[in-house]
Amino acid sequence: MDYIMPFVPESIKSMPVHMDFAGQKKAEKTFQMIILLFGAVGFVWGYVCQQFSQTMYILLAGVLLSCILTLPPWSMYRKNPLQWQKPRPEFGSGEAVSSPPPASNTAQKSKKKK
Repeated sequence: MDYIMPFVPESIKSMPVHMDFAGQKKAEKTFQMIILLFGAVGFVWGYVCQQFSQTMYILLAGVLLSCILTLPPWSMYRKNPLQWQKPRPEFGSGEAVSSPPPASNTAQKSKKKK
């Protein structure tokens, strides 16, 4: 894959390729609603025409539309970015790492005994 990267234009390299969790949920709901709608319309139209192929063509159109709307990471799916924590320094790097002491459960245990 590394041998292809020099030939890829900079405009393609700079495209965003992520989607946040809220965007994933929105994309999944959109995908399901489009498939359900086109499936129902296709079923009714196929029943009226008495052609199962018409049902399948309409369903295929819904699948294509939903893929175009939900697979690329459009900006409407990237409105809630995650705030990542800063990485902790590793042990042995010379910096002192202090972690908070574990909370004691003795107060909770004494309350349960009463």
